[in-house]
This record gives sequence, C-alpha cells and structure tokens, in this order.
Amino acid sequence: MTQFIEPPRMDRDAVHPGRFFLSPGNLPGFFYGLRECRKAGSRIVTPVMAPETDLNNRAREKTMILELTTNITPAEKSVLHDALRDKRCDFRELPDTDIQRIGIMNRGICEADFFNRLPGVTRTVPVKTPYKLVSRQMHPQDTLVSVGNVLVGGDRITVIAGPCAIESREQALTIARWVKKAGAVLFRGGAFKPRTSPYSFQGLEEEGLKILAEVRETLDMCVVTEMTAPSQAELMQKYVDVVQIGARNMQNFELLKVVGRMGKPVLLKRGLAGTIEEWLMSAEYILSEGNAQIMLCERGIRTFEPYTRNTLDLTAIPVLRNLTHLPIIIDPSHATGIREKVSPMARAAIAAGADGLMIEVHHEPEKALSDGPQSLYPLQFGQLMRDLYVIAPVVGKQLDFGYLDKARAVAMRSRRANGIRQRAAFMGRVGTFSHKACRQYFGSEVEALPVASFRAVFEAVKYDTADFGVVPLENSLSGSIHENFDFLNDYDLKIIGEIKLRIMHHLMANQGVEIGGIRRVLSHPQVFGQCRQFLEQHDWELVSVSDTAAAAQRVANGRNNADAAIASLVAAEEYGLKVIAENIETNPRNYTRFVVIGKSPLYKGPIDKTSLICSTRNEPGALYETLKIFAENRINLIKLESRPLQGEPWRYMFYMDIEADLGADALKPVRKALEQKTDYLKILGTYGEVPETLPVEGADSHRV
Repeated sequence: MTQFIEPPRMDRDAVHPGRFFLSPGNLPGFFYGLRECRKAGSRIVTPVMAPETDLNNRAREKTMILELTTNITPAEKSVLHDALRDKRCDFRELPDTDIQRIGIMNRGICEADFFNRLPGVTRTVPVKTPYKLVSRQMHPQDTLVSVGNVLVGGDRITVIAGPCAIESREQALTIARWVKKAGAVLFRGGAFKPRTSPYSFQGLEEEGLKILAEVRETLDMCVVTEMTAPSQAELMQKYVDVVQIGARNMQNFELLKVVGRMGKPVLLKRGLAGTIEEWLMSAEYILSEGNAQIMLCERGIRTFEPYTRNTLDLTAIPVLRNLTHLPIIIDPSHATGIREKVSPMARAAIAAGADGLMIEVHHEPEKALSDGPQSLYPLQFGQLMRDLYVIAPVVGKQLDFGYLDKARAVAMRSRRANGIRQRAAFMGRVGTFSHKACRQYFGSEVEALPVASFRAVFEAVKYDTADFGVVPLENSLSGSIHENFDFLNDYDLKIIGEIKLRIMHHLMANQGVEIGGIRRVLSHPQVFGQCRQFLEQHDWELVSVSDTAAAAQRVANGRNNADAAIASLVAAEEYGLKVIAENIETNPRNYTRFVVIGKSPLYKGPIDKTSLICSTRNEPGALYETLKIFAENRINLIKLESRPLQGEPWRYMFYMDIEADLGADALKPVRKALEQKTDYLKILGTYGEVPETLPVEGADSHRV
C-alpha cells in the first residue's frame, strides 16, 4: 500500500484535495517534506505555487468587523482594546451606524472564535474584500472631503477646472478668473508634468507651484496639482491644497505612502490599465497611513478603440458607489482627448451619479504647451456648467454657482457674531425635502434648524433665532403654497435666493421587510396623491402624517414589520430604513421651488430675477396697463398668479416673477411706472443663481 506524506506547513487546496499550495513562507517545510517522502519511498505530491488571489483570500480571512453591544461602557471598551492589543491585533474604531463597531485589520495570533467570546462583542462580520478601510462595509456613510470652503462628495457638485499645465502667471490667473466666474470651485494646473516623451514640456516645477499659490491668494480658490515623486512632498505641503496622483503613478506605492502621511486631500487617478480592485487597493495604501481625505478620479482606461484617447469607464461610478465610501470625480478631458467629446461625457458623468468633474480649460488651446486639443474654450466651459445646472437636480444634486461666495459670506457673518454658527430654519424635521433644500443651498456651513410650521420659519428669522429661512413656494404638479406667499407679504423679510429640487418618493421599511409583508403605509397626504398609480397596485391602508420624515421616523421607531413609509432617500438614511421601491411618484417631472428668506442679501452675486406683489385699481384695463410696462421695457414676465384680497370680495392680489433686477438704478423708471399704475406694490426680493453668458474680454468668443 502506498503511503502519502504531506509536506509540513503546506496549504491544502479545497478544490483539488490532491494538491498543496506552496507559498513563500513554507519553502523550508516543502524541502523537508520532500526529503522525508523520498526516505519513505512514498509517492510525492507535487506542490504548485499559490496564485495571488488565493493568498489574498487568506489575507481577507484575517479581516473582520466586531459589532458591539448597544450598552457597552467606555470602561468595558477599554478592556476590550487591551485584550486585542495583547493578542497583537491591528484594529481601529469605525464610524458608528446604529451600533458601535471595531474593525480588525489583522487578527494577529487569534483564531476567529476568540473574538466571539470577548465581552461586549455581539457578533463578528468577515470583510471579504482585500481593501478594508476604503470599503463601504467598514465605512457605510459617504466620506466628505474638505478642501478649504469646498466639501467634495455631498449634495453639491464639485467642478475642478483649469489648464493642463501652468505655463505663466498671466495664463493661470486669466483662466482661473474665467472658470471661477463660470462656477468652478477648485483650480487645477500641472507644475510637474510626467510626459510620454522626454522632449515634451515637463512643467515649471516650483515656479509653477508659486503661481498656483498666487491664484489661491488672489481668487480665494483652492488649487490642485500633480505630485510625481516623494521628494516633492515639502513643496506640495508649502504651496498646494490637493495633491493629485496621476494615472502613471497609481501603483507607485512609495509615493502613495508619502501622500498618506502628508495629510492633505488626495485626488487619486485610475491607472491606464488598472482594475477597480487595484485602484481601491492603491487608495487603501493612502488610508492605511492615516489619510482618509481621498477622492477617486476615473480618467479613462486604455482599450483597443482608437477613436478616443482612452475609453471613459462610466460604469465605474455605480460599481464604486457600492464598493466604497470615497467620493468619485470624472475627468472627461483625459478620457476622450478631443474637445468636442468632453462636454457630452461630462454631462453623462453627472447623470450617472458622479460627485464632481475635472475639466481642462484654456483660453488659447492652440498655443497650449500641453493637451491643447482636449481643453475647452472658456465659453464652452460656461455653457457646459449651465447644462450641468439643469441636469443636476434630476439626480438629486445641485450645481451651485454661488458656492464660494456663499461660503465666504457665511464665514464672515460668523466671525462678526463672535464665532457663532449661522442658522437656517426650515419646517419639519431632519429628512424632509425642506431640510434637503436647506442642506443643498448652504451645504454644511450653516446649521439647519427644524421648526414646527411655515409661520415659525418667518418668526425665527424676524426675531433672529435663525439668520435665514427656507420655505417652498410652488410645486410643478400641485401649484403654489399660498400660505408662504401671504407670509412674504406680511413679514418685512426678503427673498435672497432660490433652489429647485426634484421630488423623488421612495417606499421604505425596516431591515428584513419585503414588499409582500407590508399592510400599512405612512406619509403626507399630498404624497399619496403623487404616488397614486403605484399605490393602486397594492391593497394597503394609507395613514396620513405631518410630513414624510415623520412617517419614516414612526416606522423606524415602531419596529412593526407590516408598516412602511413613503419619504426621501435622506429620510431612509437618517432613520436606518431599507428602500424597497425607488421613485414611485406617478409623474417624474415633480419639482418644488424653495426660496431662501432673510433680512438682507447673503452675498453680492448675479441678480437676474425679481419677485413682487401688487394690486391694481378696480377699473377696466388696470392689469393690462401694469403688464404693458414690462413689455415696453423688454422685461420677461415668467410668473403671474392671483390671490383674493382678504376682506375685499372679488378683488385680487397679483404675484409676479420677472427676469430683471428691479433694484438696479437703471430700472428706477420701471419701478416708478409700476407705483403709478398700482394701488399696492411690494418687492419681495431681487436675487439670482445662474451667471450671465456674456463673452469674456479677450476670449475667442466665436469658438463655441
């Protein structure tokens, strides 16, 4: 009978029991076993080298998440930490979800059962990906990367724009002024240029960094540039705000470690032939050094297609959204390499859910020292930004043209108030669409203050409990919210801004609930009407509540698996509910216009709109004579709505929106004419969001 001797410390292949994997750590064991087999005259089992994927799988087995008991005390957690250190475990605290968690990066000398026996641990969850810290399993909430006043990864789209390379001080400042005016919030420009040819322009190096620093100081705009070698770390710390790792350096691991230790935000581009897993492993290098401020940038991958410079992989956006918590930026300039292809792919990227874009812009691309053919002219970039402004709300985001001015004004107001944070009141609770409008307009710079009613919003601003208020004025399906128009007339407050949200309704319930088990649905009565077609397919009891977030909160607190709510995605995230059905509204063209109210304008921005209320004399042709003033002055009337005058039957107040700044000196004659033709006139506010599309002096305006 033939005897089989298994070489010591060799790993059996579960798929092929007759094979043993040889990894670098068991070479001595293999040769010892080979010798013993020969001595015994046994048949030798030939080992094969373990594939890298198998080694990765064994590394993954050492990574897990410890879920802790809800009532664990700091003292008990300290004992748990000591136990993990004693066993030489590499661990760290993870962001809380509804429970406290600890991530085990490497379980040291412990067996898996050891962790289940630890006091304070309810269960262990294995992490099945080779990347750990960048995985959504370790960090369920989206990461928001802070760059000066800009927050990358939130509800507002981040646009990074500028030339491929910094060529001169004049060139950089000229382009920076144009892209900022068009709505870009970060400025890009290369000082060190890794080029395919050693004879191509390699960048201005430190002189280019000094120019970037001047752009930041002059325009109050943070700057992004590429770092190509670890030796440049000191210069980067001195001059720039965001360090870019280019495609050619995605797997330059020593460079990744250095930028991880620097602590500055990092824009990590995908390699020309890098897989998504390899890309995320590169991000893991940076995060493992303690730097979580990472943005992933898809810039196209090399394929066999010759019609574009690279192939832009937009499928990476939804894939990454599931795999990682890091924000996603798309670079359509390097992906396509052709000016005419940049804008279509940029629009597609935002529609696919990207958090931001990196766009190359040059005022004289035919003279550019680097990548001129893929650089947009300033007017092309301006038109693209206006397109994105329209597209963004469809996917639940905003392109905010006043982003930087707003943030600077809020910071200035806070300093004047001895550091007290500015507040914006909204009706309802966290998770309502009013809360979302507040968050998208102000970002995180302003504290959102929930109040009980629309009147309470106006009262809060009037008596300085809040600095601003956010209220809905009209919905594209159900019409105006007349109550708020009346409050605008009654209170001495002004409309200082507006924002439009697409209203998307989702059916949600507690974890583990399926649609077949639902018996009762909670939401606002208006929502039931907007989702009628979906609801008619099911025999559910409909329960009306004050707002959509209240519905989500009641379902979450009730823990009744027969209950569901219809609310926003924000509400589902806030109250830990599972979305069962998305976008169940009957009409997808469901938008609500919110206005921001205050005692004075937040900042001096472009004004292209005026809202006003008036009443006309009770005589034939009175309204006609009033409206004729706008026609004679070439002013576009975009809203006209009547409302009965309180206490005066059959007489009406008229609400109007016009595309003009009635506060401007040039329109004083128009205001005077309106006052003469009306019994009552009140300007509710002059405001605007979209910059003008005017040729910029010196720009090649015919090339669009």
